[in-house]
Amino acid sequence: MQPILKRFNRSTMKHISERSADNMRILALSMVEKAKSGHPGGAMGGMDFISVLYSEFLQYDPTDLKWANRDRFFLDPGHMSPMLYATLCMVGSLSIEDLKNFRQWGSITAGHPEVNFNIGIENTSGPLGQGHTMAVGAAIAEKFLRQRFGDWMQHKIYAFISDGGIQEEISQGAGRIAGHLGLDNLIMFYDSNDIQLSTKTDAVSSEDTAKKYEAWGWRVITIKGNDHDEIRKALKWANEKTDKPSLIIGKTTMGKGLLDAEGNSFEGKTSTHGQPVSKAGASVEKTILNLGGNPEDPFAVFSDVQEFWSKVNAEKAKAAQKRKDEQAAWEKQNPELAQKFAQFQSGKMPNNIDFSKIEQKENIATRVASKTVLGYFAENIENMICSSADLSNSDNTDGFLKKTQDITKDDFSGKFLEAGVAELTMASIMNGIVLHGGIFASCGTFFVFSEYMKPAMRLSALMELPVKYIWTHDAFRVGEDGPTHQPIEQEAQIRLMEQVYNHSGKRSFVVLRPADAQEATVCWEIAMKTTDRPSGLIFSRQNINDLPAKQGSTRYKDAQQAVKGAYIVNEPKKDVDVVLVANGSEVSTIYAASQILEAEHKLSVQVVSAPSEGLFRDQPVEYQEQVIPSNKPIYGVTAGLSTNLQSLVGPKGKIWGLNHFGFSAPYTVLDEKFGYTAENIVNQVLNYLKEYKA
Repeated sequence: MQPILKRFNRSTMKHISERSADNMRILALSMVEKAKSGHPGGAMGGMDFISVLYSEFLQYDPTDLKWANRDRFFLDPGHMSPMLYATLCMVGSLSIEDLKNFRQWGSITAGHPEVNFNIGIENTSGPLGQGHTMAVGAAIAEKFLRQRFGDWMQHKIYAFISDGGIQEEISQGAGRIAGHLGLDNLIMFYDSNDIQLSTKTDAVSSEDTAKKYEAWGWRVITIKGNDHDEIRKALKWANEKTDKPSLIIGKTTMGKGLLDAEGNSFEGKTSTHGQPVSKAGASVEKTILNLGGNPEDPFAVFSDVQEFWSKVNAEKAKAAQKRKDEQAAWEKQNPELAQKFAQFQSGKMPNNIDFSKIEQKENIATRVASKTVLGYFAENIENMICSSADLSNSDNTDGFLKKTQDITKDDFSGKFLEAGVAELTMASIMNGIVLHGGIFASCGTFFVFSEYMKPAMRLSALMELPVKYIWTHDAFRVGEDGPTHQPIEQEAQIRLMEQVYNHSGKRSFVVLRPADAQEATVCWEIAMKTTDRPSGLIFSRQNINDLPAKQGSTRYKDAQQAVKGAYIVNEPKKDVDVVLVANGSEVSTIYAASQILEAEHKLSVQVVSAPSEGLFRDQPVEYQEQVIPSNKPIYGVTAGLSTNLQSLVGPKGKIWGLNHFGFSAPYTVLDEKFGYTAENIVNQVLNYLKEYKA
């Protein structure tokens, strides 16, 4: 327990602890009533655990909620936000006015919590299952950093999960990985109230959750989840030295404390899950009276509860300052490590990173070029974790692995996370690693399997997290594996995220599909320097002919123009007759076509590589017109849906795209069958020019 609680005898402690939880229950139901929208039942049921956790166990600094070595609390069921907001009101980071503005325009108390370290919200939550999976990522990050800097910085990661989160498939990946790695710094409370939005849980599940987690390597205890003494005992048990993550299954009551108009219990009702309790059939007045409050002033904080939390917060700040003093002493004794720790926390790459020193072989697949870059990172960026969904030797993230080692249960000195076949879990863990802070996170799989990652990618974008997504085998040229493995619509889908703006007013995702090895290096540089949003790098399976360097330049120097999203690859010798636009491996195809068009048809062709339409559209209009002049014929080539390039070629342009599923055959055969040859593109461009002039 925290020192403050030693001042209370057992009976007084029980009284004020339960009073605090009841007061917070009133605040939770009042928020939902005033907003006329929300989820009060679960929040009321979970309030006992979170009240005891924050007041007695969670280490935080109420004067500095961004303190790097604080314990973290990850909420999985975002619909239970009133529970978290009521707690943060006690912490002092939210005001009563904030609670009254629950779910309103401009309020920081959104319907589902949105990450805000300044007020103590560690993660955006809402899509069930992801919150506790992010906690797994944070726990990995804590052990990774502690391995490098020492036990002085150790802290716990707490997670709160509901029945829905347990049911979501991602929980299997999170539970398996946490148990396999022995994340003893992870403590999760399962709010098991047997109620979900439309049914009771026994209508959909009869599993033994405790045995499931035990099979994954967790310690499990089941308690009465509204009993404060049992909660304390369970949290003490979970904080004991062990080599396993801990799961506390709390059998809680949905709508704890609710009464109807006749004064009868209205607890345990499905109807109180997702609507104001007054609409569900409970009496707000009788309930508030039952919980010790005043129905005329439902947002009041009881005077004794206010005094209690004032003392708690004072002790929390005092304890945090003691640990900060210990850190200062450590920094004085270990100046080099202290400098490294500050570098890690800055979120910036080390100063010695020089992308121009990365040597690439000629005419290689861009996934192989990425492998070379990742190897350089493994040797030069100490605080980077790379992961793969059982594809490291195919997505070439093994370039990173070969220069480090796997993270294992007994050794977190490695930097490679073997996620297994669990793309969504892996991506969500990367979000948690970045949320924790101090570490770069990247993960790889085949581009077609980005489908599994979309929910986590969307949260990366919403939370503005600089996760690096590595996708290889980027098009139908996967070949013999056939249409199940050949991406067609995936690029169009992910590029939609370039069109969605985040809450900071920037494009929410940076998508990069490089044309050759040198451009792959530059695209990695762009991704690593993008620290305010996620990046997706799309690489080829097959070898690609390098684009030639411009006269007096180098290909790497030319490719640095990719930072503008699109650039002119060649040097047209006269007024341009046609502009050819592509990205990825199709750029080498249109370049080869341009050579034929110039040599045999005497046309002046401008070849454009456009790895990122989003970055390109953020350039001045004058630059955009210089690269892709709207008054010229524009022809695009893409190995995905034609819509990939529609905006770039404009209404008068034309596109050679693949608007159907692929087939199983060698990729060279598919190139011929689908028309991705220089000769076919020449014929298509000539026909287009005839139409354009007509």
